[in-house]
Amino acid sequence: MDRWLRWLVIGLALVSTGCAVTFAKRSPWDIQQLAELSDQLEQFKTLARLKAEEADELRRAKALLEQRLGTAEASVGYDERGLVTRLLDQVLFDSGKAQVRRSAHRVLDRVAQVLQEVPDQPVGVEGHTDDQPIKYSGWTDNKALSLARAQAVADYLTQHHAIDAARLTVIGYGAEHPVTGNDTTQGRAQNRRVEIIILPQASGRAYQQEADRVLHSGPYVK
Repeated sequence: MDRWLRWLVIGLALVSTGCAVTFAKRSPWDIQQLAELSDQLEQFKTLARLKAEEADELRRAKALLEQRLGTAEASVGYDERGLVTRLLDQVLFDSGKAQVRRSAHRVLDRVAQVLQEVPDQPVGVEGHTDDQPIKYSGWTDNKALSLARAQAVADYLTQHHAIDAARLTVIGYGAEHPVTGNDTTQGRAQNRRVEIIILPQASGRAYQQEADRVLHSGPYVK
């Protein structure tokens, strides 16, 4: 049994028994190993919910995205939603704007090519912001800006690459789902992002219901 599989078995045992892992006395190397294990477990849990053919499609899409996108442009990984491509706002937009920058076209073109490789999968496009109040850009609030940015990305995919609009569901979460704290400049930069999620087929309807819930839970007027 190789090292990765041993870690996976141990991690699954910890998850299944509800055991907590204590980081206090662990070295940076140990913490890195546990972080990698966590990523592997997310992949395991996501793919375990899918039919074999669909799981293979998501694995193939992940490999293509990692091959075609630079790490400075995007990060790719699994979570409970599906296969997530995370693009920071500084890659896609000027500050406070919701028009896709010309320099971002190449990145979105490559993502679109992979979406075309898995035509049966529904796709979510989510906008996220930091928690700083809107002051000068003219948007009503962060949710309005996040929705406009997600919609701009979705429009680019449909208009420039003929991705079927029926496959795409757009959500603007504003600051509701940060990936890290908003107490530093770096943290806020990580939270300002658009995520393109290749969803399991069985999740399409529930994801649309989530989009409807979010849409009606706050103002979206510029």
